[in-house]
Amino acid sequence: NLQRTGAFKIRGALSRMNGLSEAEKARGVVSYSSGNHALGLARSARITGSTAVVVMPSEAPGAKIEAVRGLGAEVVLYERDSEDSAEVVAKVIAQTGRVEVPPSAHPEVLAGAGTVALELLEDTKARLDSVIAPCGGGGLTAATAALMAEDSPQTQVFAAEPALFDDTKRSLASGERVANPKGQRTICDAIMTPIPGELTFSINRRLLAGGVTASDAEVRAAMRFAFEHFRIVTEPGAVVGLAAILNGQVPMEGRSVATVITGGNIDTARFAALLEGESDA
Repeated sequence: NLQRTGAFKIRGALSRMNGLSEAEKARGVVSYSSGNHALGLARSARITGSTAVVVMPSEAPGAKIEAVRGLGAEVVLYERDSEDSAEVVAKVIAQTGRVEVPPSAHPEVLAGAGTVALELLEDTKARLDSVIAPCGGGGLTAATAALMAEDSPQTQVFAAEPALFDDTKRSLASGERVANPKGQRTICDAIMTPIPGELTFSINRRLLAGGVTASDAEVRAAMRFAFEHFRIVTEPGAVVGLAAILNGQVPMEGRSVATVITGGNIDTARFAALLEGESDA
């Protein structure tokens, strides 16, 4: 959450942008995102001399939409319950010839996300029993699990999700991708995804130890905990792993457990309201 653009997502976006040819950068890029990948892609496009179009849900936090525009990207809004973001992206590509830089479904994006896990191992300097990673499309969990399988095979990796958007947990149990029901909402806007990604789930199905969840009330409590104990401002989806630890779903006694605080893109009014117990979901 202390990265440029306020979330880890710039790592994957910039990794993919650096892999594009000069001709591809000249065509520009496009993706879909509820905010953090959008910010990372907009900044990465600016850094690499390209341009970006981002497809965002109309209900995304206004502060994120304006921040994406402020970084020079064009924002195309869509309706989450009646439109498919992938179809909107495909339409933009057909009309403009832009190159897609997905939030997680590309090896170079996953490689960028994996640097989070690499730095976690470097900083821990001791046995790490479990990592609890917030999970939307599954990119961070997949990258973390792949890195741990190679460099720290004793470390279990768990996906942490909002209770009403536990598609990865349910998909792991069923052995196939299972979608979330339409119409549900959570305060965790950054990880409010419809279904696990094909590429990421193919990795998560093999390597994850399981899934844990947290309610919106537990997420708000985790935001408060992070602020009071660590003096950091977090957005809701960023602390769902911490919330799962605090609600007792993660064994702690005698174990070394880590979680990733993935973003802090939230405006002052919403942060204060959520700490007071209000819900905007």
